[in-house]
Amino acid sequence: MKNLLSILAILVSSASIAAAQAQPATSPAPQEPANHQQMEHRGNQGMGFDQQKTTHHFLLRKNGGVIQVTAKSAADKDSLEEIRMHLQHIRRAFQAGEFNIPMFVHDQTPPGVPVMTRLKDQIHYKYEPLENGGRVLISSENPEAVAALHEFLKFQITEHRTGDPLEVK
Repeated sequence: MKNLLSILAILVSSASIAAAQAQPATSPAPQEPANHQQMEHRGNQGMGFDQQKTTHHFLLRKNGGVIQVTAKSAADKDSLEEIRMHLQHIRRAFQAGEFNIPMFVHDQTPPGVPVMTRLKDQIHYKYEPLENGGRVLISSENPEAVAALHEFLKFQITEHRTGDPLEVK
């Protein structure tokens, strides 16, 4: 019986691996609720603040875009402080071509990251505090870099379910 269970476990594992390898390499579909909850849990860890107490926005611009995070409550000083620290860290890390936090949060390399890393010297990141949070303005004059930024931001919009427009404003 023990051998039969071992063989069954191997077959199930092999079938799972084969099914995963058969998946087409397309852009990810919106996450299922359990996967979204897992992403938010990793977000709490990686970003340092509660995803349920904050609002993310990812905005596309002709020359790049914006990452903006705000506290849902003006009285939530802890979230406000953590948001500002996180966004300042993100500005420095992205400028250095380091995208470890989004890779951890999303459990994959987000689209656009390889090009953003390669062209890091041609992309500019500027942190700005907001009354209830902060934002990072991202820009480039390089069309390839701007296209990669848009890929990255569209992925974030979809993954975080922000409802932000997927076209340039």
